[in-house]
Order: sequence, then structure tokens, then C-alpha cells
Amino acid sequence: MADLRDLARTLYEAAIAAADPARALARAWDKAPPDKATGRTVLIAFGKAAPQMMQAALARVEGAVDALAVTHHENEMDVSGSRVMRAGHPVPDAAGAEAAQEVMRRLDAAGPDDRVIALVSGGGSALLPAPVPPLTLADKQAVNEVLLAGGLDIVGTNLVRQQLSELKGGGFLRRAAPAPVTAYILSDVIGDDLRVVASGPTSEPIGTPEEARHLLAEAGLWDRLPQAAKDRLESATQKEPATPARNHLIGSNRVSLEAMEETTERAGFAARIVSDHLTGDVGDAAREVLTHLATPDRPTALLFGGETTVRLSGSGKGGRNQEMALRIALAAPDHDWPWVFLSAGTDGRDGPTDAAGGIVDGGTAERIRAAGGDAEALLADNDSYRALRLAGDLLQVPATGTNVADVQALLMVPGQQ
Repeated sequence: MADLRDLARTLYEAAIAAADPARALARAWDKAPPDKATGRTVLIAFGKAAPQMMQAALARVEGAVDALAVTHHENEMDVSGSRVMRAGHPVPDAAGAEAAQEVMRRLDAAGPDDRVIALVSGGGSALLPAPVPPLTLADKQAVNEVLLAGGLDIVGTNLVRQQLSELKGGGFLRRAAPAPVTAYILSDVIGDDLRVVASGPTSEPIGTPEEARHLLAEAGLWDRLPQAAKDRLESATQKEPATPARNHLIGSNRVSLEAMEETTERAGFAARIVSDHLTGDVGDAAREVLTHLATPDRPTALLFGGETTVRLSGSGKGGRNQEMALRIALAAPDHDWPWVFLSAGTDGRDGPTDAAGGIVDGGTAERIRAAGGDAEALLADNDSYRALRLAGDLLQVPATGTNVADVQALLMVPGQQ
């Protein structure tokens, strides 16, 4: 069993390496360099991978450069030649509001002879809260809390966010005009819809204010919004189109899954990517994974990628990956052959915790009980972090500096435990 758990961790490390932001940016930049400019290069990176992407970009830029990177508080990397600002994620904070103002100041100062290069990675939406006046940061935080707890997928969440922001849904482009914009984007969104990654700052909006209102009403979330947000959604009009950016996708969840597949095959396992669209309610996703837990005739690895949602009903601590792992551990039938399941976020952080996710096996439930925990009660309270900590099954790593959504691996071997 220890060997299987070690292999699961190795697969996670392979996924992270494949999404290395500096290498991904270097490949894309050399293949599709940005347009030249007679003026300055305004280089703005935002997201969990911002410092790494900025460092790679600065090595390729000549002439006058105005460089700013905005990342999350846990990413402590500094970059020579660039200011680095840090902000809250997943909950926007005052530091993020300050960073957003700095981004807008630099974009507003860009002229027609300058060029703007955006380096976008997952997490950029929460890191740059720029609420449309008269909305305040407190309003934006309240909206974010409703959206995170409401079970909306990332597309729906960002549809709403875009209507309330100065930078999202193409707002970055409108601020940069008349300077042309080139964007290199590391996608954390399943399907790689660039209107959704970081709430689409260099793309057109996902939809209209009317569509956002309808979505919130259908989800039963409208009445939970602060009044200022409801007023904005009722009065807002469709945003004017902006001059399109040259958007380049440089990395994604699928690329990381393929790296996991290759690593597993080198270990002598039969490997298969079952799905790179494991989305929706975490309980439904866990049941989908469990349908594949069957007696293997040879060492087998089944791989999944995506981003599920959790509808909060308790007061515990955890995240979608920890809850996925715990659900698998509690619902899996007893077997006399070893299996291990990993579910983790590629950014190294799952929800508001210091864990990336969990690695569970057939003994997880018993270890929780032996440590004095009631696993079912903990799950009902959305307290997957405590449950997995009792079992010794948390996957804890430093922040990775990248984000291409979540990865899962179900490892199974024949024989007796």
C-alpha cells in the first residue's frame, strides 16, 4: 500500500511539473512572440503563477519595461526587475483591491506606441477585486462568499463576477486601449474557455447582466447578495466590445493528465485518462469515480481531471478535493486487493486550508475511527480536513506556483493486501 501511495504522490508531482509556468511561457513566447513596440512594454502578470511567468517574460523583453506581478500571499517568490504584490485568495482582500488599483493605473497610462503583455494564470479573478462603483470591497467579498458556497460552477461564478468588476470580462482590454494587448494564459478552467480563466480580463464577457440575474435566481442565491450588487446587476448594460487581444493558451489540465499517464505507464501500470471534465457536485463526481473501482487483472491507473463544486451545509474546514477523497474512502466497498485514490488541486491549495487534497485507501475510514473521529459526521459538517488529518491522509505540499485545476488518480493492483 505504501508503494501505491508513493506512486500517487509521484503522479501529482508529474502533473505539477507539466504545468510549470516558466517553461510553458518560454515555449509559447518563442513560438508566438508579442508584437514589437516603439514605446514601453507594460508587463502585467496576475494569478498564482504570476512571479514565475514574469521572470520568464523579463528574460525575453528588451527596452523600457514597466513590470508588475500580483500573486497570492503564499507565493513568496520575488522577481528582479518587477514589483510583486500579494493578495488574498480565494477571498478577495484589501491588498488585492490595492493591487487592482495599481494595475488599472498602469493600464490607463499606456499609450498607442506602448504594448501591454498580460501573463494570466488561475486565481487572477480573486486576486484583483476592482468592484464597479458604488460597490465596495466588502460588497465584493460578500458576493464572493455567496458564490463559493452556492454550488455554482466556475463559468456561472465568473459570469456574475464579470458584471461587477472593472477588470473582468474584457475590462483589462478597455483600460489598456489604445495600447495593443497580447496575453499568455495558463488555464485552470476545464475546457479552456478563455472568457472564464481569471474571469476573462482579456476576453469578451461570458454573458449579459440579465443572464447573471437569471442564473442567480435559479440557484436561489439572488436574495443572499448585498443590495449594492443587486442594484448593479439590475442597472448594468452589456459592455461595449473592446479591441481583441492576441490570446495564447500555454498550459492546461489536459497537458498535466497526459504527463500523469506517461509517468504511470513507465511504472508498469495500464493507464487511461477517463475524463478531463470531472465537474459538478462533488458527491456526484465521487459516485462517478466509484463506478470504476473494480477488481483489476493487472496494475491499473485511471486518471481524472476537472473542478467540482461543494454546496456548504456545515461549518467545518476543507475543500472540494479533500471532500472528494473522503467521500471515496467512506463509500468504497470492502476489497481484498489494494487501491489508492488521490484528489488534489494543482496549485497546492484546496479551499481555505494548507492542504492540496487527500490520498486515501481502503483503511482510511478505520484510521479515522481509531483516532476518535466520526467520519460520517465530519463529512456532514464539511469537515473533510479534520477527517483526513485524523487518518494521516492529507496531501500537504508548498504552494506550487501554478494552477491547472484539479487532478485525480485511482490506482488499483490485483492480489491480497
